[in-house]
Amino acid sequence: MPILTNSALAWGGFCIFILVMLAIDLGVFNRKSHEVSYKEASIWSGVWVTLALVFAGLVFTRMGHQKGLEFLTGYLIELSLSVDNLFVFLLIFSYFKVPTKYQHRVLYWGVVGALVMRISMIIVGTELIDRFHWIIYIFGAFLVYTGLKMFRQEETELEPEDNAVVQLVTRFIPITRHYERSHFFTRINGKRAGTLLLLVLITVEITDLIFALDSIPSIFGVTTDRFIIYTSNVFAILGLRTFYFLLAGVVEKFHYLKLGIGMVLSLIGLKMLASAFWHVPTGWALVAVGLILLSSVVASLIWPKSTEDEIELEFPEDESGSTQIGDGTDNGSPSGEEQTTSVSGTGRS
Repeated sequence: MPILTNSALAWGGFCIFILVMLAIDLGVFNRKSHEVSYKEASIWSGVWVTLALVFAGLVFTRMGHQKGLEFLTGYLIELSLSVDNLFVFLLIFSYFKVPTKYQHRVLYWGVVGALVMRISMIIVGTELIDRFHWIIYIFGAFLVYTGLKMFRQEETELEPEDNAVVQLVTRFIPITRHYERSHFFTRINGKRAGTLLLLVLITVEITDLIFALDSIPSIFGVTTDRFIIYTSNVFAILGLRTFYFLLAGVVEKFHYLKLGIGMVLSLIGLKMLASAFWHVPTGWALVAVGLILLSSVVASLIWPKSTEDEIELEFPEDESGSTQIGDGTDNGSPSGEEQTTSVSGTGRS
């Protein structure tokens, strides 16, 4: 009973903490849509990393050395996978030409959706592992496959209009071809319709769901403790929002990071496959993950990407300069920036 009580208190306290921080973020510091400055992004990035480290300290002191190592390893893995997502978010915002001052709002509500989706996946995943332990070997094989696939550095096309979910949404919800300031919904001829910003949010949520398919199993290779898995995910996701504005302009320079992340996924996958006959200490996994990621960043700086390999973001427009996605209507003059783009680049697929 004491363990259950402490667990309930831990979950409740952590959820309240996150809600308070999100309320402060949106309700105090970002009440009005504005372009997030480099200084502001730096401060908030430092805040979230510091909070994660403080929380790690609490885990070490309250839950033990092993749980503390599991949290730090999980946080480092999830954070590295989140940084890899930055490039794809950059492509999404470029594709839709989202005004900089509205990007924080999309990421904010994208995070809220991600928190709900990931807790559901964590509960289902841990329940499956508890009942059918052999599933962890399937997760391990999947991670090895995903890691090896990332070594190919394939170019991926970003075409949201071809996404089945986007097509389904635009079939039932009319989407305008322009932005209505920071609003997700508007009214056209008295009928409720989604704005282009809503379509961007849906695309971000779909992307995060796809990323979660390999980021969630990766931490199962470290721990199956739901509290540790969720808290490490939350801190990584919340930090991702501010890291986007901090690193969006330089993330392409870390071109070897993708290879490093592929190695991390493969390593964790092998650890899961080997768990049947050999237990790899969490401390070893933490050191290995840290060294791989650090080496990939250092290698990127020592051997920079050649200029001819740089990815160009092109924004071809039709004559009206409006986005041609779905069956949305364009009634009246747009009250926000209009849009159309086509972007391709490399990213995790």
